[in-house]
Order: sequence, then C-alpha cells, then structure tokens
Amino acid sequence: MSAEADRRRVVLGSADHPRYVVWELTLRCDLACRHCGSRAGRPRAEELSLEEARSLVDQLAELGTEAITFIGGEAYLHPDWLGVVQAASQAGIRCTLTTGGRAFTRSMARKAAAAGLAGVSVSIDGIGPTHDTLRAVSGSYDAALRALKATRKAGMLTMANTQFNRLNMGEIDQLADVFAAHGVEAWQVQLTGPMGRAAERPEWLLQPYDILELIDRLAAAARRLKADRPDFVINAGNNLGYFGPPEEAIRVAPYPGCQAGVYLLGIESNGDIKGCPSLPSAPYVGGNVRERPLRDIWNEAAELAFVRRRQGRDHLWGFCAGCYYADHCGGGCTWTAHTLLGRPGNMPYCYHRADQLRSEGRRERVELVEAAPGRPFDFGRFALVEEDWPA
Repeated sequence: MSAEADRRRVVLGSADHPRYVVWELTLRCDLACRHCGSRAGRPRAEELSLEEARSLVDQLAELGTEAITFIGGEAYLHPDWLGVVQAASQAGIRCTLTTGGRAFTRSMARKAAAAGLAGVSVSIDGIGPTHDTLRAVSGSYDAALRALKATRKAGMLTMANTQFNRLNMGEIDQLADVFAAHGVEAWQVQLTGPMGRAAERPEWLLQPYDILELIDRLAAAARRLKADRPDFVINAGNNLGYFGPPEEAIRVAPYPGCQAGVYLLGIESNGDIKGCPSLPSAPYVGGNVRERPLRDIWNEAAELAFVRRRQGRDHLWGFCAGCYYADHCGGGCTWTAHTLLGRPGNMPYCYHRADQLRSEGRRERVELVEAAPGRPFDFGRFALVEEDWPA
C-alpha cells in the first residue's frame, strides 16, 4: 500500500467510533525537548501494565479501532512496549510508532517489525544544531537519521514529522531534501503548540501572520518533492490550516474540522482517556479505563463528545464566528485555540484568516499574559492583538 493510500485509510473514515488512536505508552523519555507539550521525562505514576494494556487493546478492537500510533515520552522505553504492539497487531489493528529515535537501533527496528509494527515516524525538527537545540541533547539529530535508516532497513513504512517554529521555519527546503534522501514516504507537519515547555518560550512560537509564509513554503516543497516522487505524502496536522490556495499541496484530504472524540482517541499512559492526544489533560480527560469500560467513556463522557454534540456556530467567537468556512471548519484545532486563548472556537493560525486580514492591511499577533504552571500538558494564556500590517 502506498503511503498516501495508507494515510487516507486513517483520515477518511466513518465517524463516531475511535477509528484512529494515539496511545502514550509512557511519559518516560530519553530526550529533554525544550518544546515538549507533555513535559516528558519521568514516567507517570502507575502506568498501565502489560496485562492492562492487553485488556485495553481488546476494548479498542471491539469498538472498531483500525490504527494505533504509539507515542511517549518515548514509547520504546516502556518495558513491555513490544508486547503491546504484538497484542494490537494480532487483534487486527495497524500499529505505528512516533519516536525521537535516540535509541531506535537496527536491532530494535527488526524486533519491532517482527512484533507487527508497520511503520515509524521519526521526529526531526530542524537540521543539525537546530534540531539538537530543540531536543536539548547533543547528537540527537544524527540519532534521528540513524532511526530513519533502521526503519527503512527493517522494511517498515518510513515517515517523519516536524513541528515548525521560529527556530526552524527557514529550513523547510533542507528538511525536504534530507527526507527525500532517506527514503521518507510521508511527512507530517504541524506548529509547535503553546503548551508545556513550549509555553515558556513564547519567542519561539510562530505568529499567526507567519502562517502565510510557512504554508506557501511547505506547499512549494511538497510540489517539488512530488514531481520526482508522486507517492510522497506531506500532510498538515490539525493545528496548521486552513483553506488557502496551497491547501491541496499540504493536506491529504480537505480539512474536516476538529475530530477529537469523533474518529480520534487519545490514551495517556495511566489509562486516562481524551478525545485527542494533544489536548490538555485537566479540561478534556473523560475517564480512566481502570475505573470504567472504554465503551462507556467514549459514549457518555462529555469531555470526549464535545465535537459530536456541537450545535451550529454556538461555540465560535472572534473572527471564526463570522468566517465563510465556519460551518465546515468549526473553528479549527481545539487544542491550539484552547491552550492559546483559554477556550476553543477561535483559531488564529489559519491561512484564510491571515490572508483576509492581510488584504485589509491588518494582521494578528499573540503575546503571553499568563505563564504556564509547570505541569504535564499545561498551558498559559495569550492575548490576541490585531494591528496594522507594517509597511
């Protein structure tokens, strides 16, 4: 199956069951990324055992889950991670891994493939020193490239993912060339979100008006790569949008609006359940699988069903409330809007929005007004300022 067909199989699904799951196996990590939203490093207290994870796999299979991406922290630091992969694969669920790749060796890649892992996405956030600065570990860039090679050598789908911010936006073309040289078949791109450690470095975050340059440059890189490799996929994450002329070049399918709790499910390593893995925990955890069956959490928890239960435009505010695309977009990425402005329904990182404002000689910027408290998946609060576009 081509990378594009594989990605479409996950993205274009029927709604209202957890078709695609992102599962944090452990919060333990062997990197110390300065832009990490979960502040990964040490494991959570009472992370799920292998027996509990296998029970959860069975519940996911019963609910119709088709694909799981395992994340961390660093998923391979969970002592039984291959056992969980094997259980999910044997249940007919397609398994992939997102990793920083620091210790993802050829030996580990072979064992993962044998356990049923179908693909690996290596997180690479810049060239050489830029990546190492963001990851806070010298040599992490070279290790990530070795992880790409190990994945390809083991015969698994080889993917990459990048968070864009002010440190690395100028390296788009270089990254594209590196990924092409390493046989990457799919590249997911998104913004560094204002959560966790990234909330402590507001000067690293892109401004809403930067989305115009970023998406134009990503679209140009995508068209260049596809000219030589038609099956290559570049796919924008949910917080990178929306609806400008370059949309087709950077997104596998038209943006469908936030899918948290619609076909998407997030699992934290202690068994807490969210509608999306990126969402902050406190407002969005709907229950724990140690206390309630997954089916009940999915069907009954308001924290997971907020998109399913929306009525019209009632949740929208600011620019998004009157936008031409509001009924389809629904206000964009819930995670980014909430962690930025304190509630969803108004997402300033939008190509259409920035372009409309630019045509009026205006632009938006964000500035930090309240610091994050310092907990996993925490966030501060930013003010949204509209101003004249500089001459």
